[in-house]
Amino acid sequence: MRIGVDLGGTKIEAIALGDHGETLDRRRTPTPTGDYQAILDAIGDLVVGLEADFGEKATVGIATPGSMSPKTGLMRNSNTLIMNGRPFVRDIAKVLARDIHTENDANCLALSEAVDGAAADAASVFGVILGTGVGGGLVLDRKLITGHNRVAGEWGHTPLPLNEVERRLPPRQCFCGHLDCIETFLCGGAFAAEHRQRTGRDLSATLIGEAAASGDAAAQATLEIYVDRLARALAVVTNIVDPDVIVFGGGVSKIAQLYDLLPPLLARYVFSDVMTTRVLQAKHGDSSGVRGAAWLWPPD
Repeated sequence: MRIGVDLGGTKIEAIALGDHGETLDRRRTPTPTGDYQAILDAIGDLVVGLEADFGEKATVGIATPGSMSPKTGLMRNSNTLIMNGRPFVRDIAKVLARDIHTENDANCLALSEAVDGAAADAASVFGVILGTGVGGGLVLDRKLITGHNRVAGEWGHTPLPLNEVERRLPPRQCFCGHLDCIETFLCGGAFAAEHRQRTGRDLSATLIGEAAASGDAAAQATLEIYVDRLARALAVVTNIVDPDVIVFGGGVSKIAQLYDLLPPLLARYVFSDVMTTRVLQAKHGDSSGVRGAAWLWPPD
C-alpha cells in the first residue's frame, strides 16, 4: 500500500492506493491556519488513521506548496507562508518515524498523469497547473525530473514572450520579485483581471469560459487573448523539451475550448514545421496531486 498526501492551503487530503493504483480510501481535513506543528500533526493523523484501518504500514509521499531547497533543506516559495523556512521533510519524517518523499503539487500532477492518467502512454510529459498560480512538472519514462537546482518545470516564473501590444504595457510585478512572469498573465486571477479590464465585468476564469461557450463575444475575445499567451509560453517549453503530451490541471484546465484553440496556436509559435504534441486535460482532475504524491515512491 502507498499513501499520498496533498497539503493544500485550505485542506489536507490523503489517499491510500493499492498495488495496481486502485483507490482504497481517501479522507480530508482542514489545513490548520498559521500553525506549523498542527499541520504536521494533521498529516500524521491522516496517515496513521489510514494505516490503522488497513492494518498495514505504507510508503508516504507528500505534495507540498513550494519546494525544498537543496542548499538549506528548508521549504521555500510556499504560498502557505507558515511553511517557508521550515525543515518540513525532517519534521514530518520524525512525526511518522520513516523516510518521506515530497515534491511540489505541479510535479505530483505531472507524475500522476504520466503513471496512470491521461498521458500514461507517453514517454515524455509536461504537466501544467493553471489555477491560483502557474506550475509545471516534467516526467520522462514515468520518472520525475527535478533538475540540478530542483526547479525543473517552473515555467511560471520565466518571462512571457511579449507581443507588440504587451510590450507597451506597464510591467507586471510577480510575487517572486521578477517582472512579467508567465504566472502574472496566465493564473486564474490574471485571466479574470484581463476580462474585467476589457469589459468591466467581474467573472472568474471558469465563468469566462462558460460565457464564451454560450456565445458571449466579449468572453470569447478574452479567452482567445489568454490562449494566445498560453501558446507563446508553452512554445518555449516545447522548443526546449518537445514533450509527447502536455497535460493540464487546475481550475482553468476545465475550460473545454482550450483543447481546440491551443494546438493550432502552438503550431504557429513552435520552431518546427510539424506540431503534433497532444494537449490533454488531467484524467484524475483535482485528485492528480494526491495520487502523484503516492507515486513518488516507485513500484517495487
